[in-house]
Amino acid sequence: MTTVVGQTQAHARETFTLGPFTVPRLWVGLWQLSGNAWGSASAAKIRQAMARHVELGFNAFADHYGSAEILFGQYRASLSSPTDVLGATKWCVFRPTQLSREVVEAAVRERMERMKTTQVDLLQFHWQDYSDKNYLNALQILQDLQNEGLIKTVGLCNFDAIRTDEICTQLGPGFIVSNQVPFSVIDTRALHGMSDVCLRHNVKLLTYGTLCGGFLADKWLNQPEPDLYSGTLTPSQRKYLDMILKAWGDWKLFQELLAVLRAIGDRHGGLSIANIATRWVLDHAFVGAVLVGARLGISEHPGDNAHVYGFRLTDDDNRTIQAVQDRSNSNRMIVTVGDCGAEYR
Repeated sequence: MTTVVGQTQAHARETFTLGPFTVPRLWVGLWQLSGNAWGSASAAKIRQAMARHVELGFNAFADHYGSAEILFGQYRASLSSPTDVLGATKWCVFRPTQLSREVVEAAVRERMERMKTTQVDLLQFHWQDYSDKNYLNALQILQDLQNEGLIKTVGLCNFDAIRTDEICTQLGPGFIVSNQVPFSVIDTRALHGMSDVCLRHNVKLLTYGTLCGGFLADKWLNQPEPDLYSGTLTPSQRKYLDMILKAWGDWKLFQELLAVLRAIGDRHGGLSIANIATRWVLDHAFVGAVLVGARLGISEHPGDNAHVYGFRLTDDDNRTIQAVQDRSNSNRMIVTVGDCGAEYR
């Protein structure tokens, strides 16, 4: 169930229940701390940026790449009430692994040490090779560690609908609380199976790629198609530009989509294209939160992001968006790209 609560800064904040937590529907994604390709800022500036987000009600952070866990742990340890801020991290198994209780526990304790905590708030699990069914054994051990108090909640990352359903069925209700997957007005694969699985097992999606690396924004309206190899795009923008041009449609149709989102934003009092694109995702009942990638200390938009709260798209809004989607390859991406997370396998 989603609720709206007031903030001291007069921003309305939508929240939802995730295990024992009440969390906002917009989270701060930390994957851009994985390297300098997105730009770099000092650790002090990054921690200051985290504080600014928390002041505006964005008190949930997610990801583990690069120094993300360490910087988050340093920031949260400095707070008088660290439990007011949630930290989600990951354990990713990319290579064949000799699985044991010791291996799994060591991975969890490494997360705890880096994040300066005695209990992981949300551990998101990624498993690369579906043909190796040991992911079920790994999750069973994580369930044991949760029962022993090392983990508060467990989620999945980039699991498809078939395996998400399998895992939730075998390990029982309430254990898996979330699945982190891509979902946007461009990438609608989550509507083809994943949504039904989530609703059946009470799993919430934590979505990324919702703004397509920043392309779903006013700055790209009426702009020429960028050069994929110009060197001016971030790694995220290169990934999503490739998806827009090769899997979804073309730049001309993308400009039509931006124009539609701009018109809808005007109808809602001048909201940004990013606001409308984010709201489209949040209006789906199986979505818990959108993870907004922030280049902390470099480029971040918490003030604008706060405008996502407090409204819903109308039937007319959705019809005009759907009209563009129907002219794209959105409905075929589940076949051409594969189910959620397939592009990472």
